[in-house]
Amino acid sequence: MLVLVNANRMSPPIAPIGLDYVASAARARGIPVEIVDLALAADPDGALERAFARGAPRLVGVSFRNVDDSFWPSAAWFVPELDRLIARLRALTTAPIVLGGVGLSIFADRLVARTGADFAVRGDGEGALAALYAALDAGPAALAAVPGLIHRAAGGALVQTPPAWPSPLVVPADRDAIDNRAYFARGGQLGVETKRGCPRRCIYCADPLAKGPHVRARDPREVAEEVAGLAARGLDVLHLCDGEFNVPGAHAAAVCAALAARGLGERVRWYAYAAVRPFDDTLALAMRRAGCVGVDFTGDAGSDAMLAAYRHPHRRAHLEAAVAACRRAGLTCMVDLLLGGPGETPATVRETIDALRGAAPDCVGVALGMRLYPGTRALELARAEGPLEANPSIRRRGQGPVDLLEPVYYLARALGPTPAALVREQVGDDPRFFVPAEEAGRAGDDHNYNDHAPLLAAIARGERGAYWDILRRLGPARG
Repeated sequence: MLVLVNANRMSPPIAPIGLDYVASAARARGIPVEIVDLALAADPDGALERAFARGAPRLVGVSFRNVDDSFWPSAAWFVPELDRLIARLRALTTAPIVLGGVGLSIFADRLVARTGADFAVRGDGEGALAALYAALDAGPAALAAVPGLIHRAAGGALVQTPPAWPSPLVVPADRDAIDNRAYFARGGQLGVETKRGCPRRCIYCADPLAKGPHVRARDPREVAEEVAGLAARGLDVLHLCDGEFNVPGAHAAAVCAALAARGLGERVRWYAYAAVRPFDDTLALAMRRAGCVGVDFTGDAGSDAMLAAYRHPHRRAHLEAAVAACRRAGLTCMVDLLLGGPGETPATVRETIDALRGAAPDCVGVALGMRLYPGTRALELARAEGPLEANPSIRRRGQGPVDLLEPVYYLARALGPTPAALVREQVGDDPRFFVPAEEAGRAGDDHNYNDHAPLLAAIARGERGAYWDILRRLGPARG
């Protein structure tokens, strides 16, 4: 038996789409699967005890979605919770433990070494986990053939096989392994993937590290089949989990055509993350006909200088055009900003806020501080300024040597000691902006969705949709 544990306890609960796909893929290969979903468990320890009392598993898989909440100043870190979970599993079973999930893929070797887990899968788990299950008793040569596997060689050294990034992407479409109905009621939406991987080279982004540097697309007809199955069960508010739905634009258009061909444009409401380019009236209208109601653009800045520094292909004029296209198509839109990266100054912040005020999206999310990840250009730029420990642009909770496994942020020192106050001054009383708080725990109007009390209350009342859109509808009372 394969026991799969969802370790994510963030609230509102996000349906573990990867676990859903992996469990269905394992069952399709004849592997008996039991899921212990800690996100839905009122008593997590009790849920684990009951699961392992029912029988001894052959393998235990732990899905680790988030290393932290990727939001300064909260900087909530979830690795200590993973430590405790692995220790608890060790007390309940002697079965080998394998780690997986997007959060794990960025720091896979570090987390195996830290937690004492037996294995980790870096990349897609649908095929890799089943291959590991079959290889457990076959010796080192069989383990070396498992894609994306991190394991211990003779002597205890960690070794890795090439990442599990198969192309094309094929995942089960039935979506019945987890309690999606409970997630819909408590989380307000469900996710769907149309592809994985990203070819872009934004200086801060870890998606190419976690999901691969090339787009691996699903057959649009399979995506439509999955959406139709969810809609048939009344699970009709969805969020496409792709990093950028419209990269590449041709695949996005094909997905929209497949959804429209199934008549799903009138049966579901869905939201998507999107790049500012390529986005035009043709795609906006196709998305609306396919059931899309809202788009969250990765804008990051309204200053052309900062957009170039972040290595984005769009500029302020493209951002204005994308928002206008949404208006013409009847799509609600949000623009996410990432302020404080290398090169940011009070002048570029003012330019960005002015640009967004002029573009007039329905709402604007303002994040302060760039999370630093291994293998990114942002980390190289930060290190070029000198030791991270002595860099006044580095924000973190810990002391001593910088460890990127913990939340570490770059927030340009040119913004001064109170950068959130600077942003608030520029935004003024414009209700469209989600503005950051200066300190963790302070009441604010930001869009850190983790344990956001007004958001949780709205979902409990029956609100459904992307979290930014729910908060937008709440208006000034959202904070």
